[in-house]
Amino acid sequence: MEFYDVREIDGYTTSITYDNGEVDEISENFVTGGAARALAGGSFGFTSVDDVTKVGAAIKDAIAIARRLDRLNPQPSIGLAPIPKIKKSAYRVKKNPADVSLEDKQGLLKAIEEALGGGLVKSTKVAYSESYSHHLFRSSEGDEAEFEVYRTGFSCIAVAKDGDNMQMGRRSYFNSGGYEVFDQCDPIKLAGEAREEALTLLKAGPPPGGRFNVIMDPELAGVFIHEAVGHASEADTVLEGDSCIEGMLGKKVGSKLVTVRDDPTLVRYGYYPYDSEGVPSQPTTIIEDGVLKAYLNSRETAAKLGGHPGNARAGGLMRPVVRMSNTFIDNGEMSREEVFEGVDGIYLKGSRGGQVNTGEGIFQFNAVMGYVVKDGRLEKPIRDVSISDHTLKTLNNIARVGNDLKFSSGRCGKAGQGVPVADGSPHVLIEDAVVGGSA
Repeated sequence: MEFYDVREIDGYTTSITYDNGEVDEISENFVTGGAARALAGGSFGFTSVDDVTKVGAAIKDAIAIARRLDRLNPQPSIGLAPIPKIKKSAYRVKKNPADVSLEDKQGLLKAIEEALGGGLVKSTKVAYSESYSHHLFRSSEGDEAEFEVYRTGFSCIAVAKDGDNMQMGRRSYFNSGGYEVFDQCDPIKLAGEAREEALTLLKAGPPPGGRFNVIMDPELAGVFIHEAVGHASEADTVLEGDSCIEGMLGKKVGSKLVTVRDDPTLVRYGYYPYDSEGVPSQPTTIIEDGVLKAYLNSRETAAKLGGHPGNARAGGLMRPVVRMSNTFIDNGEMSREEVFEGVDGIYLKGSRGGQVNTGEGIFQFNAVMGYVVKDGRLEKPIRDVSISDHTLKTLNNIARVGNDLKFSSGRCGKAGQGVPVADGSPHVLIEDAVVGGSA
C-alpha cells in the first residue's frame, strides 16, 4: 500500500525562573513547521520542515524516500489499522495564560519562593512554564484533525543545609490547560511541603536493608506503573521481544486488586484529543483485576497485534512512536488509613529516578524519602532508600490499594524524544518487597 500523512504545528513556550529571589530567566521560544510521513510497501519515509509553506514538498520527499527504501530493501508490506471516524472537541482553557500579565506571574513566583525560604533553607528556586501548540493533521486517506493544547504549571526547590549535611525538597504542579491550573492546586502549600521535606531529610537516617512490607505513595507507585508496566505494554516494545508481558494477553499478571489504565482523554499532563497519527484519543485498560487486557498501539502495531490505535505520539516534529499518556493504577476500595492499618514495614515517598529492564522484568527505583512503619504509624524518617524486585512478582504482591488516586506530571523519553505524561496511583501496599540504600 501507499499512504502519507502530514502534521503542522505552530506554538510557543514561555519560561520564568527565580533563583534565590532574583530573576534568572524570562524567555519565550516559538516552534512552527511540518512533518510528513509516507508508507510504500514495507518502508516508511519521513521528513520535516520548519516552514509550513514547504509541506507539499516535504510530502513528495517522504514518498520518494519510502519508495526508494522499499525498492532497495524490500520488507513485508505494512498494514495500518483504520482510524475511527470520530470528531473530538479539545479541552478549552478557562484562563488563557497569555492574558495574565508578566507582573502577576512574577508576583506568584515571588510568593512561592517566600514560602520556601528561611531558617536552615539556604537556597531556593522557582520555575514557571506555559506552552501552547496548534495542531493540524491530514492524510491521503482523507482523515483530518485540528486542535490546540495548552500546558501550564510550576516547580519549586528548597535546599536546606546543616553543617556538611545538605538536602533538597521539591514540589511541582503541571497540567494541561491554562492559568486555571493554579486554581487546581495550592502553590503556597506545595512550597511549604518542599521546605518541610528538605528539613525532614536533614534529620533522616539510613534505611534498613532486606525484605519488607512496603507502602508506596501515589508518586512512587505511579512511577513504578509507568516505568515497569507502561513501557512493557507499549506494542513496539512487545514486537521487539523486549517486554516481560509479551504473549500474556488474557493471562493473570498481578493481584486481582490491580487495574491499570492509560487514558489520554483525561485532562492531565498527558492529555491529547488526537494522537500524532490523527487517531481520536480513547482510554485503554491495560490490566483489569490482575489480568492483562491490552497493549498500547499505533496504527501499525494494532494491525499486527489487535487492539485499537491511538497511542502514537511524536515530540514536536519528530516521527510518531508508541507512547503512554496518563497511565495509572486505578482506585481500590480502601482509605489511606486502611492501607496503613496494622502494617509493620517501610513507607516510601516520591521518586528520584531509577532503572528498569522491561524485557527481564526487573526494576530499581529510588524514593525521595521514607519512614519506618510500626503498627501503621510513621516512626523515624529515612533517606537514600530504594525498592527493587521483579515487575510481575511485585504486581502479584500488591495486597492493598487505596482510593486516593493522585497524578504527578513529567516528560517521558523514548526514541530520542520527550512527550508530556502523567503517572498516577493511590497508596498501595506491596508485601515482601526488597528495600535497600540508593546513591
